[in-house]
Amino acid sequence: MRARHLFLATFFTVSFSFAASSLIAEDCTATVAHKTPPNVIFIMADDLGYGDLGCYGQTQLRTPHIDRMAAEGMKFTDFYAGSTVCAPSRCVLMMGQHLGHTFIRGNGKDNLKPEHFTVGELMKQAGYTTGLFGKWGIGHFGSEGVPNKQGFDEFYGYLDQHHAHNYYPTFLVHNEKRVKLRNVVPNAGEYGQGVASKKVDYSADLIGDQLHNFLDNNHEKPFFIYYAMTLPHANNEGRGDGLETIPEDLAVYKDKDWPERHKQFAAMVSRTDAEVGRIIKKLKQYGIADNTLVIFTSDNGPHAEGGHKAEIFDSNGPLRGTKRDLYEGGIRVPTIAWWPGTIEAGAVTDHVGYFGDLMMTCADLTDVEPDTDQEFDSISFLPTLLGENSQQQDHEYLYWEFYEGKNAQGVRMGPWKGIVKPFGSDNFELYNIEDDLAEEHEISAKHPKIVQRLKAAIEEAHVPNPRWQLPKSKKK
Repeated sequence: MRARHLFLATFFTVSFSFAASSLIAEDCTATVAHKTPPNVIFIMADDLGYGDLGCYGQTQLRTPHIDRMAAEGMKFTDFYAGSTVCAPSRCVLMMGQHLGHTFIRGNGKDNLKPEHFTVGELMKQAGYTTGLFGKWGIGHFGSEGVPNKQGFDEFYGYLDQHHAHNYYPTFLVHNEKRVKLRNVVPNAGEYGQGVASKKVDYSADLIGDQLHNFLDNNHEKPFFIYYAMTLPHANNEGRGDGLETIPEDLAVYKDKDWPERHKQFAAMVSRTDAEVGRIIKKLKQYGIADNTLVIFTSDNGPHAEGGHKAEIFDSNGPLRGTKRDLYEGGIRVPTIAWWPGTIEAGAVTDHVGYFGDLMMTCADLTDVEPDTDQEFDSISFLPTLLGENSQQQDHEYLYWEFYEGKNAQGVRMGPWKGIVKPFGSDNFELYNIEDDLAEEHEISAKHPKIVQRLKAAIEEAHVPNPRWQLPKSKKK
């Protein structure tokens, strides 16, 4: 990692030297401010598809703020979520490890442990004030996995991912205390999930407001914000009526001759966009936009829940599959990076990266070596952000595994994509996703050597864990 730190130091030194010489030529008394590592805001939508944004081809849903962010920043075409479902994707993001290595590899009530090192802890180590707003999902009440014990100075939102289904909960969590709301949820149970019978306080409003309070209080010092939005996830307990919105958001689509559920999902996507626009506006108001890196993405592919179907708005775009698939539609996610004056406006990159790379990217940005013995499956994509593609390292492969229902393993190596399903079977699917993005043509029989390379990568990637057991491979 020191080589990447050297690169970063060289970039800042060259930028500083050039600025200094230019200013001195104009005015010998001018003072030059050293370019410091930026603030970082990582915004993650929930179940937003690759095709749900205008800048990725969407034509019916309105996302002007995110589209402008892409026009002013960099759009990634080949960026991947940590998993095809919620909790493991978030664990990959926070721990910088892929699914064959990280601690939480499936949905459930698992909790991070004290020895686990997170991006939040890295940024604290670098001297940043850290805040998490929204859905955590990898540490519950009474455990060592809660955000305030995993590197975050302030947390507001949901600890439990199932509780986060409900946009009108009876409580949210501020740091480690429950904040009672005015909503009524019959039979909510320990984790507060369900459907409200009395809807007063909309959680997306409260979470967004708390994030902006954090910005107001901390904009004059280095900060790291992880904004784990719940939009546009459905309230699964509402079944076919689980797209919970507010009238103000629905008004955007009031003139559309669509079924109400279509309008509800559309409103949730546009609300996601509006929250991004609100953050960008505040950064500009405080004059810190040029020193803030904002990354926007989604935790996995689009859902088919709460009355919504991905095909209604072509939410997965040109990709096959949706949430809970290891086809591209389940794991390839829209990703945009915005850093005015540093990232070239309108840039598009096909660099292959994933959530786990946030760890080393933040390490490069801050020039801090993670203070841990934890091993990482993480590569900094800072060179790509800076347009220095010749300096960019590449992954040998990316790896996923999935434990629910259609259990499967997946790997991407260059243009090749391999999927084994179910675990332990001889059913190996091979696709060339550069030639066949929709994964329509299975070609394993034509490329036996490629199949063997990908199988070897899969075997190498899965590190045994008592909690996450793969069955023994079946032999022919």
